[in-house]
Amino acid sequence: MSDIQNTIYAMALTRISHFNCAVALALHRELGSARAIYEHRADIGDIIEGCPPRLTAALACWDEPLRRAEAEMEFMRKHDIRALTIDDNDYPQRLKECDDAPTVLYYRGTADLNARRVVSIVGTRRCTVYGQDLISRFTTELEKLCPDTLIVSGLAYGVDICAHRNALAHKLDTVAVLAHGLDTIYPASHRDTAVRMLNHGGLLTEFMSATNADKVNFVRRNRIVAGIADATVVVESAAKGGSLITAGIARSYSRDVFAFPGAVGACYSEGCNNLIRDNGAALVTSADDFVHAMGWENDATLRRAKEAGIERSLFPDISDEELTVVNLLQTANDLQVNIIAAKTNMPINRVTALLFQLEMKGVVKPLAGGMYHLLLRS
Repeated sequence: MSDIQNTIYAMALTRISHFNCAVALALHRELGSARAIYEHRADIGDIIEGCPPRLTAALACWDEPLRRAEAEMEFMRKHDIRALTIDDNDYPQRLKECDDAPTVLYYRGTADLNARRVVSIVGTRRCTVYGQDLISRFTTELEKLCPDTLIVSGLAYGVDICAHRNALAHKLDTVAVLAHGLDTIYPASHRDTAVRMLNHGGLLTEFMSATNADKVNFVRRNRIVAGIADATVVVESAAKGGSLITAGIARSYSRDVFAFPGAVGACYSEGCNNLIRDNGAALVTSADDFVHAMGWENDATLRRAKEAGIERSLFPDISDEELTVVNLLQTANDLQVNIIAAKTNMPINRVTALLFQLEMKGVVKPLAGGMYHLLLRS
């Protein structure tokens, strides 16, 4: 069966499950593919214990969802849109770790959704001059410290659009997570920015075309904003708001959450101040604070040193065995321990010890999923 057929079944599954992503993802993980779910549509209740009766009944009827998925594929071909199923290598791997990840995402753009660093910037739709200044300074500094960072937000008024525009101004890729299909842009006044983002980021959604920007969809998309990133930064927020929901979801995913403080009594700093007070977010006042808290300062320090013309040994004081690991990561970075062991012909316990030594020397950094990233590259 072709990848296109697999994708069509996955797209249809999303409609059949009525966006109960946790159940759809559990089915997919249990049976291995959307096609397998289709093949077991008549006996799914016997295979998956506790499968909701409504879903069991829905899984018996694939005709309309499959027709809709095929029509959507035609729309995608005409508009340069990709459907990323949860099995695709280009699917956001950070998001894939979440139990309610969408089985399919629709993407139009050029940015790598698995960039080395991904930061979500969220906040009020009534962003003040203070908030605008914070975003401008944060992105300016971040571009200097970690220029390969991907900025994610939601294209909404206020903090969202300010984050996207400042990212573009400072040559940082930026992706908007939308609450509707890719046949429209909401709000329409942000269309020009969205078009610019197609070549310096992209537009991402879990919704097919002809899906309206309903209120519930904005709440749903918050989990993607939280799950796709290493960290969520709240710039300004009232005591209640969507950005606080996103921050809570990010914490539930064990992601880092940061908030800029504001003046006591300031309406649109109250939510941030409360997050900090209640240990729901770490206080951040600059990109330098943020980079340090995230443990990204090794790369930032190296960049500063290079810009200042300071010479340093690329791989200081490392053994021959360590150099073997380094040489491998030079050619194929971001590898799991077992892959490194297999390719270097060394026992896993020895590789683990070598990686720990290299981490202490600031040469490698551990990533999620048992991956290791080479920090200093020639």
